[in-house]
Amino acid sequence: METWRRNPLVFWIFLVPPTIWLAAFFLVPLGLIWVFSFGEKRGLVDIEITWSLANYVRALEPLYLQIIAKSLWMAGLTTAICLVVAFPVVFAISFAPPRWKPILLLLVILPFWTNLLIRTYALIAVLRTRGYINFTLEWFWDGGNQILTAVGLGDLQLLGASFQPLQLLYNNTAVVFGLVYVHLPFMVLPLYASMERLDKSMIEASLDLGASQARTFFSVVAPLAKPGIVSGLIITFIPAMGSFLTPNLLGGTDSQMIANVIERQFKSANDWPFGAALSFLLMYATFGALAMRSLLARGSPGTEHGA
Repeated sequence: METWRRNPLVFWIFLVPPTIWLAAFFLVPLGLIWVFSFGEKRGLVDIEITWSLANYVRALEPLYLQIIAKSLWMAGLTTAICLVVAFPVVFAISFAPPRWKPILLLLVILPFWTNLLIRTYALIAVLRTRGYINFTLEWFWDGGNQILTAVGLGDLQLLGASFQPLQLLYNNTAVVFGLVYVHLPFMVLPLYASMERLDKSMIEASLDLGASQARTFFSVVAPLAKPGIVSGLIITFIPAMGSFLTPNLLGGTDSQMIANVIERQFKSANDWPFGAALSFLLMYATFGALAMRSLLARGSPGTEHGA
């Protein structure tokens, strides 16, 4: 701190450019969208700022509340699945030999090096009717029938019917699968950070004292890893809630989330005020989640020490 006081010019040189950038390209555009949320569409392109809450009242209509509730449900389900899947991955990395840890972490981070659009189209290739999953299931189905025929049990051929491909695309299941695939690293990384700070001898002591692995997990590991769990829940839920590309490409007509509705308001419907109101409702929910995370961190002594 004394160094900055002795060299104020250096302090301002480092402070002013990022502040200007943040204000010009984040705060000002965000402020304009917030002002638009209190406007009204006039004609095709004109917007009149009336400072009315009509757009927010419209956003609370049953149709949009249903979409918001569905988005909350799908984002919550995605977050829960990511938490369940991430723990075994984190345990495997934490207890791996030191020379393997960087490689395993690299494998977790590696999807970030590929564009999200490419990864989503790769999922389409996996889940489509003639995709890898259906192709593999059909191969096992036909192979099982051939084995039954070869051993003289042809009459028992797997219900005696040909394989019917599973409809894995363009439904809610495909959207949740895609969201889990995209957001799993957001859960793994904060959990791993907490697990690395965890004293492994406490786990060994719990097991040596006769506690089962399940009780050790819920009584020792989970409380000590609470900072990572809370952070993982927040940074997984928020982007999943605002996801647009995954439900747009993997979901059907009844699998759209609130971000898809917002996109249509800004593009096809050209109703910027209503789209802005929906956007800020989503942002208010994000601020609420962050405030909840702050309250949980403040109210938990273990979290404070863990941080």
